[in-house]
Amino acid sequence: MSIERAEIVIVGGGAVGCGAAYSLAEAGKTDILLLEKEPSVAAATSSQAAGLVGQVRNTTERVQLAMWSVETFSRLQENEKSNPGWRQVGSLRVALNDERVEEFRHMKDVCDEAGLETEFVDNSRAKELWPLMDFSHSKAVLWCPSDGYLQPYDLTMSYVEHARELGVRFQTDTRVTGIRTENGCVRAVETDRGDIECEMVINAAGAHACQLAASVGIELPIIPVRHEFFVTVECEGMAPTLPVMRIPDATLYLRGEVNSLLCGGWEPRSLSNDPRKISLADEQPLIEEDYDVLGQFAEELSPHIPKVSELGVRSVFKGWPTFTPDGRFIIGESSKVKGFVMAGGCNAHGVSGSAGIGRHLVESLLDPSPSPYVRSLSPDRFEDGWDWDEAAREARRCYETYYALGH
Repeated sequence: MSIERAEIVIVGGGAVGCGAAYSLAEAGKTDILLLEKEPSVAAATSSQAAGLVGQVRNTTERVQLAMWSVETFSRLQENEKSNPGWRQVGSLRVALNDERVEEFRHMKDVCDEAGLETEFVDNSRAKELWPLMDFSHSKAVLWCPSDGYLQPYDLTMSYVEHARELGVRFQTDTRVTGIRTENGCVRAVETDRGDIECEMVINAAGAHACQLAASVGIELPIIPVRHEFFVTVECEGMAPTLPVMRIPDATLYLRGEVNSLLCGGWEPRSLSNDPRKISLADEQPLIEEDYDVLGQFAEELSPHIPKVSELGVRSVFKGWPTFTPDGRFIIGESSKVKGFVMAGGCNAHGVSGSAGIGRHLVESLLDPSPSPYVRSLSPDRFEDGWDWDEAAREARRCYETYYALGH
């Protein structure tokens, strides 16, 4: 039986939507209904995420966002029945040239200012932490002991269980077909199971967020960009207790699985799809494994882990994370349509940043004086007009330069 009314309806059952439900419920907003078109939550982009959680960033705001997420994941992990599979194994960030070393020094200064513990370790210490890695090419290694990774599905289900305890309702197998407005205000969400009256709708629809915004007459440059990573066949010496590894100069990230290696990276020539050509009712285009790209990742990794050239690929994960032209989230209520709220454009931080996004969302909606940073994430920043082709190019560029110096 479908629900006919809620104060707040959240569209999208990925990590961002479920994290938003949990954050709002913790803040006292409990008359919430979350809708997901798939039979279960975390079935689309969230399920294809590597789950890496890194706090080392170039600005204090971004570091603090990630620190809040880690604090939340650690708190959720204490619940034995419903935890996010949070593994606080730490992370190593490897610099291969002098310019990157300078960036790492700047990042450490930012982390110091934000109160995040980091330290430079020598190559011998790094080798102790990651025995299979050849650090002879390394100019510097930055260690963050409180980083780690989690399981995206477990995280999303943890949000669901904790939000349910606070009164949030969840309805899967429900496809949103539109949003009804009157006099510039949200009145109801239209679904294939009937209309649901509401005062506010939160757009956490991931790769369909652009289309959902368009249904109320708001154009937003939320561009789905392909991303892939692979898991190798059995590899002796690999374990899930190893730190997460990032090699920005090779555009790679990796972590250990049970006797296997997970490796992904950022393509220098990315592939996006045009949201204008996909309706709210359509599925996202299927992604075929691109073994040329995956092979390039392995080739870039081979100087550092020579063994990778001998390993076959056991499985490939791929999805359509969304990127924005300025590389920032889109969070908050639109001034154009009262009650229409964005929680999207996650720039590959949907899972890892979900708790922080939830916190920013609460601040934007419930704090009478949100911080300048949170205000800067408003969807209104795209109201002055922009060009679709240019926006798509810039969004792809944000993907392609994800590990670029200064990003």
